[in-house]
Amino acid sequence: MKLKIRRYRWSDLDTILALHRICLAEVGLVPGDGVYYDDDFPRIQEIYLGCGGDFLVGEVASRVVAMGGLKPVDTRTAEICRLRVHAGFRRRGFGTAMLLALERRAVELGFESVRGDTTLNQEAALALYERQGWRELSRHQVGELTVICGEKRLVPGAVIKL
Repeated sequence: MKLKIRRYRWSDLDTILALHRICLAEVGLVPGDGVYYDDDFPRIQEIYLGCGGDFLVGEVASRVVAMGGLKPVDTRTAEICRLRVHAGFRRRGFGTAMLLALERRAVELGFESVRGDTTLNQEAALALYERQGWRELSRHQVGELTVICGEKRLVPGAVIKL
């Protein structure tokens, strides 16, 4: 199965919102827990696409199975958000492909670094970021959750291959 990565369309909204909630539930998290929220989904055009970022979805046989957003923090840094892969499609390199596509897009948009966060109990995400050269910036507690913030410096003009 090949993952096709493309830009988000309005018709994807219900599907990606469901994917987000399913992926969080699998690791015991819910929107509104103090770390995760989902009020940005109806505003993807405004929050991601309309302000110099992007939002990508990954499809297998026309089914959306992965996603990720790129949101500008400032002129040099973008935040990678909403990186999700459906459980039935994991361990096939789709998370890596989505992360690299977002990093490549960040380079194309002129960003010098990317940041993101995850929780300590999202072991697959932590391993993915570490394999891709991210470094931990900080940790903090939100209720019972340990949130880990990370960053990766991008090489301007570099070609990131999928």
